[in-house]
Amino acid sequence: MRTLVHTAVLVISTSLLGAAQAASTPAPTPKPPVRKPAASATAVTTEPSATIHTTAGDLHCTLFPAVAPIGVDNFIGLASGTKDWTSPVTHAKKHGVPLYDGTIFHRVIAEFMIQGGDPAGNGTGDPGYKFKNETSPTVTFDRPGRLAYANAGPGTNGSQFFITEVAYPSLNGGYTIFGQCDDAAVELVKKIARMATDGEKPLRPIKITHIETHRAGATTTTKPSAPKPSAGTKKPA
Repeated sequence: MRTLVHTAVLVISTSLLGAAQAASTPAPTPKPPVRKPAASATAVTTEPSATIHTTAGDLHCTLFPAVAPIGVDNFIGLASGTKDWTSPVTHAKKHGVPLYDGTIFHRVIAEFMIQGGDPAGNGTGDPGYKFKNETSPTVTFDRPGRLAYANAGPGTNGSQFFITEVAYPSLNGGYTIFGQCDDAAVELVKKIARMATDGEKPLRPIKITHIETHRAGATTTTKPSAPKPSAGTKKPA
């Protein structure tokens, strides 16, 4: 009996001692939440790119210097004002003046493309010079968003360009593709292509305010009688 009592007292004493120790031990302090630093918004581009700022929004495109070196250099030069050109309206020589600023998308066709970059604003203008086509069997009009030069035939590229809304294989081999615009740009192309028009010219044309370009490494089924993007030819009245 004494043994049982002694054992019970020992158990109770041990329990009370453990409780006292637990009460005297401070609870661990919770660590404050740690916010991971946000990823840098600046990205290094592996290819040159262009952002076409317009009154309807921005069009972001990657340029293809490996496919169309002449075309890409021409586009960047005219966009930045580092390439001289001649006004088709006043015939004045332009030096240090970005050609595309203030030009419009003068020709829009739903389910096809939007066309701009004409300093004359009517589809007949050019920068006062022409250059050859640059085509590739591996870069074709097999997807929406192709950025390409409009022309009036082989070797007549200048400043006018177009962006496709859909794949358009009937254009393959006839036009210089010098870039690819992203999905958001294609959605904006669709919007612009469906504006009210007089023929193919919008009643209220979208204007290009400026084209911002970045060099590589910068931080930041065939349809018969299909319409063709054209430059240097008059449109039907």
